[in-house]
Amino acid sequence: MVASEVRALFAVASRPEIVSLAGGMPNVSGLPLEQIGDMVKDVVTEEGPTALQYGSAQGDPALRELLCDYMSLEGIDAAPDDIIVTVGSQQALDLITRVFVDPGDVVLTEAPTYVTAINTFAAFQADIRHVGMDDEGVIPEELEEALVRAQLDGRPVKFFYTIPNFQNPAGITMSTERRAKVIEACERHDVLIVEDNPYGLLRYDGEPRPTLYSQGSGNVVYLGSLSKTFSPGLRIGWALAPSAVRAKLVLAAESAMLSHSTFNQLVVRRYLRTFPWREQIKTFNTMYGERRDAMLSALEAMMPAGCTWTRPEGGFFVWATLPEGIDAKAMMPRAIGARVAYVPGTGFYADGRGRQSMRLSFCYPTPEQIREGVRRLVTAIEGELDLRDTFGTTLAPPAGGLQAPAPDLP
Repeated sequence: MVASEVRALFAVASRPEIVSLAGGMPNVSGLPLEQIGDMVKDVVTEEGPTALQYGSAQGDPALRELLCDYMSLEGIDAAPDDIIVTVGSQQALDLITRVFVDPGDVVLTEAPTYVTAINTFAAFQADIRHVGMDDEGVIPEELEEALVRAQLDGRPVKFFYTIPNFQNPAGITMSTERRAKVIEACERHDVLIVEDNPYGLLRYDGEPRPTLYSQGSGNVVYLGSLSKTFSPGLRIGWALAPSAVRAKLVLAAESAMLSHSTFNQLVVRRYLRTFPWREQIKTFNTMYGERRDAMLSALEAMMPAGCTWTRPEGGFFVWATLPEGIDAKAMMPRAIGARVAYVPGTGFYADGRGRQSMRLSFCYPTPEQIREGVRRLVTAIEGELDLRDTFGTTLAPPAGGLQAPAPDLP
């Protein structure tokens, strides 16, 4: 196990003088905190004996029913018995890996992909192989090639991990046509799909795409989370899985932590029952959409020639690629000196790629801070361009110097 590229960044990025474009922390200040405080109080006074007791490893049954209603907004027709509540969707990913992966087994992921997924797969000694993406998401031909290559190696793929909506870190959304091709290829090779969808309801423009789960025929495990649309601190996520897989995940959860926090589940249950949470998601979409627009307009106005970036329809992230010869990881000391933080692209690959890229997050800073952060980032990039033009390439940081920070949260 190794430290996350994001987590290492946190100590630096949290300094008050730094504008952090690094972490994917939801802006919980947009929540009605007083009303949530009342819900917490009511859970204690009205349901205390239950809330403060052990619970089920599968999760509170009434909460699972409400999560079915939540998923119906994305066209998923789910049964409560097929859901296991987890400590954020991150635990669901850990449990799936624990159940399916032995050392040396092949796991396919998009390139780039979620940094903590890489760390999870690596902790179980998986052979992580990347599949390329373009502006429409994962490239089906490359997925097919990876599936065939693993079969020829005598090491069939255990699962394909994908974040199809507003992908972390790239911000890309998989097209509807690509989704059908991904499902067809994985079904033909008898490969499980793990669909991670924490950002799906945070859409600022464009049309929703159908989930892989709603299109598949039983070979998709769907991971959901309330961390981005409600509260990451309550740590409520879930996996929706075929019954045989779900049963194994419950056994793995029991061995890992016996049961979840009953208290947290009852707080979330009360929130979903009594609060207009659909309107709250609309409020978040307005707030995050303004931040997304601020970042894209600032990048358009200020970034030097040769820089490119994605234009997400939702979610939290923009993926930027620097001009030839500029190393985003080596540039970190200069960026911190300019009082701005980002996540170098290397953390989102298992094989060391991504040195020319970076993840920029727009979810937490204000629009004014985003514009100032981009201005500071441009100052750092221009300094590296001057260095490149003088010496031919950017220099690696000195031994023992500042290490590139890791993404400070998801």
